[in-house]
Amino acid sequence: MTMRSNRVGEQMKKELSDIIGRKLKDPRIGFVTVTDVEVTGDLQQATVYISVLGDEKTKEQTLLGLSKSKGFIRSEIGQRIRLRKTPELAFEFDTSVAYGNRIDSLLRDIQEPKEDQ
Repeated sequence: MTMRSNRVGEQMKKELSDIIGRKLKDPRIGFVTVTDVEVTGDLQQATVYISVLGDEKTKEQTLLGLSKSKGFIRSEIGQRIRLRKTPELAFEFDTSVAYGNRIDSLLRDIQEPKEDQ
C-alpha cells in the first residue's frame, strides 16, 4: 500500500466508526468496532475489518446488516472524505483478536506449573 492509501484508510477508519456507531439504525447491527481498513493502491476498493461482541448468530446478523447498508455507508464516506471516487466497501471479521487470545491462553497453559506431576 502506498502512503496515500494508508492515509485514506486511517481516515476511513475514523469516519466508519462514527457512521456505524451514530448513523446506522439497523437493529441487526450490534456493538461493532472497526479495527482496520485496507485500501488498494488505486483507491478503488476498501476492506473493512470489524470485531463484534456477541455469539456467532449476532456476528452474522451484524455482517448481514452492514452489507445491506453498504450504499448508505459509502455515500456518507463520499460526503465526508473528498475523493474523486469513493472506494467499494467489503466487510470482514478481524480474527486477529481471537488469534491473540488463543496464543495468550496457550502461553498461560505452558507457564502454569503442573499439579499432577
